[in-house]
Amino acid sequence: MPKRRDIIKRLSSLPLLGGLALSASPIQSLAGAMKSNPLKYRDYFKELGIRTFINAAGTYTSMTGSLMAEEVVEAIQYASKEYVLLDELQDRVGERIAALVHCEAATITSGAASAITLATAGILSGMDEKKAAMIPHLEGSGMKSEVIMQKAHDIVYAHALRNCGVKVIFVETRAELEKAINEKTALLFFVNANNLEGKIKAEEFVEVAKKYSIPTLNDCAADVPPVENLWKYTRMGFDLVCFSGGKGIRGPQSAGLLLGRKDMIAAARLSAPPRGNTVGRCMKVSKEEILGMLIALESYLAKDHDQDWKLWEGQVSFINDAIKSVQGVQTKIDVPPIANHIPTLNVSWNIKQVKLSGDELKEKLRNGHPSIEVAGGGANSVSITTWMLVPGQERIVASRVREALLKASV
Repeated sequence: MPKRRDIIKRLSSLPLLGGLALSASPIQSLAGAMKSNPLKYRDYFKELGIRTFINAAGTYTSMTGSLMAEEVVEAIQYASKEYVLLDELQDRVGERIAALVHCEAATITSGAASAITLATAGILSGMDEKKAAMIPHLEGSGMKSEVIMQKAHDIVYAHALRNCGVKVIFVETRAELEKAINEKTALLFFVNANNLEGKIKAEEFVEVAKKYSIPTLNDCAADVPPVENLWKYTRMGFDLVCFSGGKGIRGPQSAGLLLGRKDMIAAARLSAPPRGNTVGRCMKVSKEEILGMLIALESYLAKDHDQDWKLWEGQVSFINDAIKSVQGVQTKIDVPPIANHIPTLNVSWNIKQVKLSGDELKEKLRNGHPSIEVAGGGANSVSITTWMLVPGQERIVASRVREALLKASV
């Protein structure tokens, strides 16, 4: 089996396409392997009657996240052929990841939501196995029972906290936060994507937590890129930080990262498999996913991120140039400030000039050939990203969107 550095060298030497400099594209390399060995691969999705699609939307769970790099697939295949002890593998991989992202400790979880549940469980139980086994039944356990978060941070994924039986207390201001802290407070929970919406920003949130010696957890699920976020928030002072593994890092979709303090990571793992009588027993991560996540992270850290950015910008600009001239259509390219921080093309139109809703455009793209997924929708808009495209697919997306808008034009 080729060494990882040789794979990366081979991938990075791929030719230019459409005048855009390419970084090592995991999708392109995998597609190339399939094309060169057509008899080696069964078209399983076709057999099942499932249509695949061009992903111009993003790393949505409903759209199965991202595509893994060739070296990640090779690592998964390698791991599938050997037995190891699960805890030993988590130990060694956790040590390697902690060194890579400059924190005390790390562990692989079954996604970012799992990381939230396991982190909360560990903070509640500490290293007490009997307490870990009692979660989520906290009454009479001696464990703390409340988690505080800002109202502006109340996202659906916060249900992962409630898996542990805690009551979530909502606040808006620093004064309300300090007033809400009491002897039942186990954790202060922060959603990084909503940092600009809440009145208490990240640095101040950590400051309050340190003042009252309350642990903090920052949910950064979709907050890579930029790569610096992998160590920014632990360095800022958050005790624990979690990331999705199957989004920008391009690891297995069902994997995630929990990073932070060594004692808290150890306590979180007390509720994780292979232990059985815990809230996290249903959150198993296989040896294949654990090793695959490590290799995905190594590959992500080794990438030329500036080159990736230039590629995405060029692709977005190409699509924008193709559709902005359609009468009644307005386009704008921006970059969300935190989560999904990538060039994004927002397309809207005057429905008097283009007789088509956003949802209808999405359906036309989904049902056409090839099938294309974009984000947004509603009355008269969609949004398009290119970071999940195989280089060259931007031309198909541009042509199909333009064609659909033109056909609906009055």
